[in-house]
Amino acid sequence: MIAASDALLGGFTEAPLQSARAFREILEALARPGTIRRVAGAQPPAPLSTAAGVALLVLTDPTTRLHLAGRADCAGVRDWVAFHIGAPLAAAEDADFAVGTWDALHPVSRFRIGQPDYPDRSATLIVECDRLSPHGPALTGPGIETATWLNLPETAAFRANRALFPLGFDTLFTAGDQIAGLPRSTRVEAI
Repeated sequence: MIAASDALLGGFTEAPLQSARAFREILEALARPGTIRRVAGAQPPAPLSTAAGVALLVLTDPTTRLHLAGRADCAGVRDWVAFHIGAPLAAAEDADFAVGTWDALHPVSRFRIGQPDYPDRSATLIVECDRLSPHGPALTGPGIETATWLNLPETAAFRANRALFPLGFDTLFTAGDQIAGLPRSTRVEAI
C-alpha cells in the first residue's frame, strides 16, 4: 500500500518546462503514427509507466473524466491522480481518458467514439505495454509518408475503429519512458 505522503511525489518538478516538452512529444507521436518518442519528468506509482504518468499529467485535468482499468485502478494511482491532476474517476462509458493494459481496457467498444456532429467527444486510450517496437502490422494514413510499423496488441479492434472514422477512439501506447500514437485516422494492415 502506498503511504499518503507517496501520493505527493512523482509529479513534474519543473511543470512549465516539462509539461511543454512532454506535450510536444505526445503531439509528435499522434501526428506521426507509429513513431516511438521518449518522455520524462513523472514518477507515477506502480503499475503506471513513466510515459503513462507523463501523458496523464499533460492531457488530463479536473475537467477530464478518467477511467483506471485493471491493475491501474489501485489506491496508489487513485491518490496520485487526485493530488497531481484532480481528474474525476469515471466508468469506462463516461471516460474522456482511460489507462490500463490492453486486456484490462477490453472490451474497447464500451468507450465513447464521439457523435457525428461532435466527433471530438471521444475517448483516448492510454495502453500500457511491456515494450514498444517498430515491428508489427503496417500503418498508413495521415502523418505517414509511405508506411510505418508498430507492435500492436491486436489489429482487429484498430481496423474496426478506423472504419468508424471520423468517429472512433484515439490511442497512446506507453512502455517505460516511450510513447507512440495511433489516431483513429490511421489504417492498420491485417497481419
